[in-house]
Amino acid sequence: MDSPLIIAEKPKPELHNGHVTIGCLIFPRMDQIDFTGPFEVLSRVPDSSVRVMAKTLAPIRDVQGLILTPEVSIAEAPKPDVLLVPGGYGQQDLMDDEEVLSLIREQADSGRIVLSVCTGALLCGAAGILRGRQVTTHWAAWDLLPYYGAVPARSRVVVDGNLVSAAGVTAGLDGALVVASLLRGNAVAEEIQLSIEYSPQPVFHAGSPDTAPSDVVRSFLAQYEMVKVARERDARHFAHKWNTLE
Repeated sequence: MDSPLIIAEKPKPELHNGHVTIGCLIFPRMDQIDFTGPFEVLSRVPDSSVRVMAKTLAPIRDVQGLILTPEVSIAEAPKPDVLLVPGGYGQQDLMDDEEVLSLIREQADSGRIVLSVCTGALLCGAAGILRGRQVTTHWAAWDLLPYYGAVPARSRVVVDGNLVSAAGVTAGLDGALVVASLLRGNAVAEEIQLSIEYSPQPVFHAGSPDTAPSDVVRSFLAQYEMVKVARERDARHFAHKWNTLE
């Protein structure tokens, strides 16, 4: 069974006493809840401000068609204390986008917090910040992490230094609560959890391949096959680039 939280041996970010800025990257064909779930949590962190950023200010449609509106371009955005990197099928289109990768790389190199959700971890991998770190991501992409030099961790949330990674989609809520605790302490994170009544009691139990009926898993994998092939191709490219496997 996966652990709910793994904290690596690297020093965690210190608590913030002053104002906290949070930057949320959005892009076409992302999974909106990778962004909106953490936004619900992080926007409630006391004395904080959230900026929603994208490559341009044009409205963005998520993978299911929901329209999202960025408020600042990456080029004009101030450097945040926390950078949220979501995932979704649109992540594939950014794996060689140096503007996006530089944003992630500079955030990580500065020591400021990076929160990846779902396959946002693969974008972080393309930026070169996963090497030697414990990381999690969506279960269907978890086996790709070693290609990026990461140490895969079976956990809903993993904290490795200033990198916080959350597993698939809804795990972003948990990842954001962990970030809130890193910023302001556990009591603040627990108050936010209470305010949004985050107390999961799922009606169905197919949220993991370990508990889902086998026919449900097969159906998902059949639909996911083309994306899986593309993601593995990208992963092998980066493994060759950085000699992370062979």
